[in-house]
Formats: sequence, structure tokens, C-alpha cells
Amino acid sequence: MAGPDLAALPDGAMDDIASQVGTSLRGAHDGTGLRIGIGCALFNGGVTMRLLHGALEGLRDAGTDRRDVTVAWAPGAFELPLVARAFAHAGKVDAVVCLGAVIRGDTGHYDFVAGECASGIQQVQLATGVPVIFGVLTTDTLDQALERSRPDHTNKGREAALTGVEMVRLLRSGPLS
Repeated sequence: MAGPDLAALPDGAMDDIASQVGTSLRGAHDGTGLRIGIGCALFNGGVTMRLLHGALEGLRDAGTDRRDVTVAWAPGAFELPLVARAFAHAGKVDAVVCLGAVIRGDTGHYDFVAGECASGIQQVQLATGVPVIFGVLTTDTLDQALERSRPDHTNKGREAALTGVEMVRLLRSGPLS
């Protein structure tokens, strides 16, 4: 069985590719001047709050002014695509980050909520051109959700926020803008 190290991008790989092509684009983690909307799910809200703290820390570290961040609370993950759509259509944010946790239970409810949430978020970004980031944990257990929302650099909310910043910068760079 292959180890996780084979899935990681090797050091220097992007520089190597850049030397082999005419243009190689990558977004930066510079959130200066960006307006970010964050949709948060109230269901499993303790996990969502941990993700939100990570996202806010990531945005602060990227240089995003806290006054340029708007948080909207939805009842659950299933409703996040509609919140994302409202943010995107309002034209007042550069990216939307959706945060929440769908934890598998004893019924098939998990499959519907997780899948529809992911699909809806994807549809919003493709329809609007606004980066909408899937920062919704889909885990088998609460312990897994807590592990992925730890208050450190591995926090998936932080990762989602930085992905939003990176996508805005990528889409505004060179040949893509």
C-alpha cells in the first residue's frame, strides 16, 4: 500500500513545471483588500465554531481586515449553498467560505446532506464565477471532526479560508483575468 507521502506534492515540483511551460499560475495567500463571506452551519455548531476560529485566524494571517469579513449562520450544512449563492449574487464579497460538519449517524441522512451540500456549493461557484470553498467536514465520528478542527495550523477552517484567498488571487492573475 502506498503511503501518504506519495500523495503530497514534492518540494520544488511547481518550480520544475514552471521551467517547462510558458506560464504557470498560482494564487497567493495575500488577503489584503479582499472581502470574504463565511457561511456557517449551526448544526454541529461546536465543530463549526472551531472551524470558524481557524478561518478567521487564517484570514488575519493572510492580511484580510476583519471588517471585510461577514459571517452568516445557516441552520445546517444543507442550507449553506443558498447562503453562498446569496453572498455571490450580492457582489459584496470576493470569495465565500462554507463551514460546517456532517457527521455520519445510523441513518442515510448523512449521504444526502453531505452530497447535496458539496454539489450545491460547487454549482454556486461554477454559476457565479465567485470562489466558493467547501470547508464542511464530512466525517464518520465526532472525534474525527474534532481532530480536523483543532486550534492549530491543521484546522480545516483555516485551510478553507486560505484556499478562498488563493483562488481569488489565482483567478485575478495574468492570463486568467
